[in-house]
Amino acid sequence: MGTHTIEAGPTGLEARWRDILAVHARTMCEIDRVLHPHGLGASDFEVLDILATETPEPGAQCRVQNLAGRVHLSQSALSRLIGRLEKDGLVARSMCVEDRRGVWVSLTDKGRDLHAQVRPLQRAALERTLGEGITGSP
Repeated sequence: MGTHTIEAGPTGLEARWRDILAVHARTMCEIDRVLHPHGLGASDFEVLDILATETPEPGAQCRVQNLAGRVHLSQSALSRLIGRLEKDGLVARSMCVEDRRGVWVSLTDKGRDLHAQVRPLQRAALERTLGEGITGSP
């Protein structure tokens, strides 16, 4: 059997990566903390925010597939999240007529109102955690 050596400490690149992960974790926790009283988590807000930004007109739709790569969740986790948002009346889902595998999602009026209400809280959390920049960044 071969021997494995463990370096004494992280390289500069590894240290930067760990800094990024730490900032991400702090930021997600802070967003979760401020949104929790409104029944939302950071990923819930991210879906609402993308929909509010990309479908600004009431009734406008977005394909779930287009959300998947942007919210950094697996397809099944995103599907469960959208199911919860739908159950809470914040989004509506419908099947794509052209492609029966496709699913459309849109913000409801309730979802749009909640997004507008909590968006300043999320932005303030970002300012608190990211306003000074990421430690170790050039």
